[in-house]
Amino acid sequence: MSDMNITQVLSQMRSMSIEAGNKPSEIQKAGQPDFASLLKQSINSVNDAQATSNQMATAFETGESDASLAEVMISMQKASVSFQAMVQVRNKLVDAYKDVMNMPM
Repeated sequence: MSDMNITQVLSQMRSMSIEAGNKPSEIQKAGQPDFASLLKQSINSVNDAQATSNQMATAFETGESDASLAEVMISMQKASVSFQAMVQVRNKLVDAYKDVMNMPM
């Protein structure tokens, strides 16, 4: 796929948004929202995005893929943004932990 079709990208973004919106309701239906499993799932998702990005970049550099430069760059940016978001969540969790530990008993 060498041409980027903006409508296709927009439809993918919409479907991802709908999918992301449905996840909390599925967890609530299960009865027990488990924070640890949600955190692990999000870390695995970030890891998968980075692995996919690295594979696409390597395939593009060696000429093994028919992916365009735009697709490779978008994949790399998705991985970067998801990693930065994960780091911010981690920072907030550490701050919350410090706040709890500094509370008087």
